[in-house]
Amino acid sequence: MSKQTFLQGTLILIAAGMITRVLGFVNRIVVARIMGEEGVGLYMMAIPTLVLVITLTQFGLPVAISKRVAEAEATGDLQKIKKILVTSLLVTGVLSILFTTGMIMLAPLLSHTLLTDSRTMYPLLAISPIVPIVAISSVLRGYFQGRQNMRPQAYSQVIEQIVRISCVALFTNMLLPYGVEFAAAGAMISVVLGEFVSLLYMIYMFKTKKRIRLRMGFMNYVKEGKETLQGLMSIALPTTGSRMVGSLSFFFEPIVVAQSLAIAGVQTVVATKQYGELTGYALPLLLLPTFITQSLSVALVPNISEAEAKGNQQLTHYRIRQAIRLSFASGALATVILTIFAHPILTFMYGSGNAAPFLYVMGPLFLLLYFQAPLQAALQSLDLAKAAMWNSLIGALVKFAVMFTLATREDFGIMGVAIAIVVGVVLVTLLHLFTLMNAIQFKIPVADLIKMVTLFATTWLVGTFLNNLFPGAANSVQSFLLLLCLYTAVYIVLLFALRFITKDELQQLPLFKKK
Repeated sequence: MSKQTFLQGTLILIAAGMITRVLGFVNRIVVARIMGEEGVGLYMMAIPTLVLVITLTQFGLPVAISKRVAEAEATGDLQKIKKILVTSLLVTGVLSILFTTGMIMLAPLLSHTLLTDSRTMYPLLAISPIVPIVAISSVLRGYFQGRQNMRPQAYSQVIEQIVRISCVALFTNMLLPYGVEFAAAGAMISVVLGEFVSLLYMIYMFKTKKRIRLRMGFMNYVKEGKETLQGLMSIALPTTGSRMVGSLSFFFEPIVVAQSLAIAGVQTVVATKQYGELTGYALPLLLLPTFITQSLSVALVPNISEAEAKGNQQLTHYRIRQAIRLSFASGALATVILTIFAHPILTFMYGSGNAAPFLYVMGPLFLLLYFQAPLQAALQSLDLAKAAMWNSLIGALVKFAVMFTLATREDFGIMGVAIAIVVGVVLVTLLHLFTLMNAIQFKIPVADLIKMVTLFATTWLVGTFLNNLFPGAANSVQSFLLLLCLYTAVYIVLLFALRFITKDELQQLPLFKKK
């Protein structure tokens, strides 16, 4: 099983993330064109509940498993690795049974009372079997990450999306005649099948590459797992707290939105449609670059942990700055493209440009979101997960306060929700950055800040110039794609001109290694 360096592991995850995001957008386009805004709204209103249940089931164990397996791997302690796997599987197995049962039993209450649309019950019931599947996958993913082998995780992500896309059109079309709520349930079924096949691949890779027999003496390891559990929980609990804030925020968001828009006098069907445009069309586009930042975050944790263990604070600071720089490089391009070309992108992808105003308002400040995951990963690596949790909690509370204040006003409505989401993003990112500054005296060099401002401003000017130079490009997909390719080529030249990607970083990659 091959071990990768920081950049190699990051690039493997980025490549997989890019493929899965593209496939994911194909999936969204199919779903949107079959079910429309209302169906997408029902689909998206059920997702936060699923995310909350999965967060409770995983209990922050993937990060803990990754860290503890890496420590055991360094000393060649296979028995400890086995204890970690056995204990983790037992904990996630029990929790998944409890929370899956609870999700099924509470589905009618959640859909009718909290989400204010009883039709969401069908997607909730359809997605519930995914919880134990994801629970087991998370343990195996943490194991492979701990051994610094990102390939199984990367391949499984691609497999999951391929299966999902293969099934989604079949199930949604099959169930659409029974109602849009059943079509949304069909989309959820395709998600479950994708995750299940992905899990089968992870199990296959574990059995193929394993050095451990899990079934041998399983119960003995369970009885001896108290110390192992304590070691895992010392990392998992703070991590869970931070993720719980995010998951609870995600869970309550459609509830607050539905109730706020109802107060503003918006009908339930209209509110569901508007929420579908915001969360099903606009937000996925804004979140597109996060596969890069998430990849950086996964690779960042073991690297910072190792640097801190060796007392190399200079390397710690360098890795954080490197993650911020690469996150900005990916996010700036997406921000400008989505803001300037919002209407044609939405029209070509979904057949409707109704969500364009959300991108105009949210796009520029959403750039700060792309720093958030690496900054949070850095905090977790430095045993500052508790501070990250409080930052997330403050951001969530302020977001909901702004959301309720604005969305209940008829002149803001759903746009008030979009503004509140942006306020939460900006606040949490800045709090994470200030926490690092206070804890380890972290600073972003002035030269880097100047480079960021220069890159963003130049990119915006070039995008505006090209948009004005080729006004007819938005009339056909081919012309528009050529325009984006030209724009991306100019952007890549700017990256190298401003040294956002250095020669040393290129030489770490297999293609550019000196022979």
